[in-house]
Amino acid sequence: MEIIREEGLFQLKHGTDVLLEESKQNPLIYVGRGQERVDMYRGNFKIEDYLTRRQALFLRDWREEEETLVLDFDGVLQASLTLDGDCAVLKFKVLDPGINRFWIRIQADPREHVYGCGEQESYFDLRGRHFPLWTSEPGVGRDKTTYVTWRSDVENRGGGDYYNTNYPQPTFLSSRKYYLHVDSTAYADFDFRNETFHELQIWEVPASIRIEAADSFPELLEKETAFFGRQIELPDWVYGGLIFGVQGGRTRTLKEVEHIEEGGVKLAGVWCQDWAGKRVTSFGKRLQWDWHYNDKMYPNLPGMIEELHKRDIKFLGYVNPYLVNDGVLFKEGEEKGYFAKRKDGATYLVDFGEFYCGAVDLTNPEAFTWFKDIIKTYSIDIGIDGWMADFGEYLPTDVVLANGVPAMIEHNHWPALWAKCNMEAVEESGKKGEILFFMRAGGTGSQKDCTLLWAGDQSVDFSRHDGLCTVISAALSTGMTGCGLNHSDIGGYTSLFGNVRSKEVFFRWAEMAAFTPVMRTHEGNRPDECYQFYEDEDGIKKMARLVNIYRDLSPYMKTCVKENADLGHPVQRPLFFHYPDEDRCLTEQFEYLLGRDLLVAPVWQADQTEWEVYLPKDRWIHLWTGETYEGGTNVVSAKLGYPPVFYREPSAWKDLFEQIGQTYGEK
Repeated sequence: MEIIREEGLFQLKHGTDVLLEESKQNPLIYVGRGQERVDMYRGNFKIEDYLTRRQALFLRDWREEEETLVLDFDGVLQASLTLDGDCAVLKFKVLDPGINRFWIRIQADPREHVYGCGEQESYFDLRGRHFPLWTSEPGVGRDKTTYVTWRSDVENRGGGDYYNTNYPQPTFLSSRKYYLHVDSTAYADFDFRNETFHELQIWEVPASIRIEAADSFPELLEKETAFFGRQIELPDWVYGGLIFGVQGGRTRTLKEVEHIEEGGVKLAGVWCQDWAGKRVTSFGKRLQWDWHYNDKMYPNLPGMIEELHKRDIKFLGYVNPYLVNDGVLFKEGEEKGYFAKRKDGATYLVDFGEFYCGAVDLTNPEAFTWFKDIIKTYSIDIGIDGWMADFGEYLPTDVVLANGVPAMIEHNHWPALWAKCNMEAVEESGKKGEILFFMRAGGTGSQKDCTLLWAGDQSVDFSRHDGLCTVISAALSTGMTGCGLNHSDIGGYTSLFGNVRSKEVFFRWAEMAAFTPVMRTHEGNRPDECYQFYEDEDGIKKMARLVNIYRDLSPYMKTCVKENADLGHPVQRPLFFHYPDEDRCLTEQFEYLLGRDLLVAPVWQADQTEWEVYLPKDRWIHLWTGETYEGGTNVVSAKLGYPPVFYREPSAWKDLFEQIGQTYGEK
């Protein structure tokens, strides 16, 4: 990094790239004041801003203090700039207490591409759009032109849009090989629509902005994840097969386990999300949010878990940081005063759709420890091996928190606190590296405390903005934000307004999942209406084959997961990660590299028997046929169960890939 100071010009450069520039014609920073209006309904937020002031600031003076350059912007704002090799850090000091809006412009190139901002499911390349960063429900359909989104908007304000996400983060990575991170959890909007600059809006003056560059994308991710912290490796038991999502109680669960095992489906675990009981709403089958096992549905659950362990099958449950107000644990938390409060001091009850819950105040150290102990006592101590650590997005903006921080600032921090609560419960139980919990909500800090992401509640279809293809973009974008372990509900989750899961959707999803870090099924919110593979003998046969492929691939997958833990290289990688000089690789979001040596091009549209695939310049071998391909666009066979997958001919894993292709290839 290099600072250029001339008369009337200030620049921060990396090599020949100008990253920051300030002159009389081009202000670097704007500040202002606004008053937001926030309306939340069941995790969906409508946010508006009434802006009363916006002014450009100009660099009036600078001075050097030791190794720091102090910049004075019109006596309103100070910025301290420190350089360390390829890294620049700007720290801010507000001199005008009336400021609560901040904008900074980052110099851009018209040919530049931008990635990250947490988990983005509609668009991997963010260029040409703006992205409000606020953790929330992503929405159903997420496309205002569709019936499902329209109906969701009309009935529950829950249709969503392209930018809605469970996991926003004020961090982006540029094709110019730098990443930028804003140290703030306030509402933000990153705007990449201008050809010559990116404008980042934050609803506070951030503590700092960090820009770090590298000579290659692998090196850049190593630097970024060294800063954020890295995910640990997955437990070894994960690679043993499918995590089978089933519910309905002990008898039904064991019956379906026996059924699919007899059909040849190898199991790593059984995931019973209704272990704590269930409740039925108009949305579908929901859970009893009281996080101890339900002895009517799962009598002697510890004994059941012990029996499953004898068969090398793990048991997974479910937990979230809210407690339903008709539950036993809510009463205990209420007596202790451990929930977020209303302004009048009463417990704030959050509407989750026909039932109400208290939000455990994770900013209260005693409440944090209490809920952590709930996880330890009621889950870990009875032998549960993992769980879905759900939600984290619903913190209302009008609650009063124990730490005194406004909820508008704490809201985007909540998912990271929730991840920390889970990780500490695991660590204090001596189970780090053995227990797996997976989250959909995230934010800055999730990287080091979340063992696995899942992509959220996709619709059970092929839709462009809420179907199968969105989980590819989700994995790629979180990988560029420092979380390189991701997976999804096989077949999707949300079934509404007559949209039900078909066998084709399920198995297109399953064949992709065989080439992701974890295979896990979900029955969905309306299991009786959607396709379930265990109700179909052909489905069980197909699933058994795909799970065996996943199991046989595990030696390679483990090395990819270890590389993510050691270096921060995500398991599912964009093509440009290893092929940065090809234009198509910079924009491709429907294919991914699995580690260095596999390329996966999932079929994400209906009624396809062939699929067009772009291959970077290399020598590629089609996994199922053994045919060799050069780089470029190719049309290949894509029968159900045989997703387009290729391996690099010079790969050190060629023998393993060849064996898998011969064993499971097209006959």
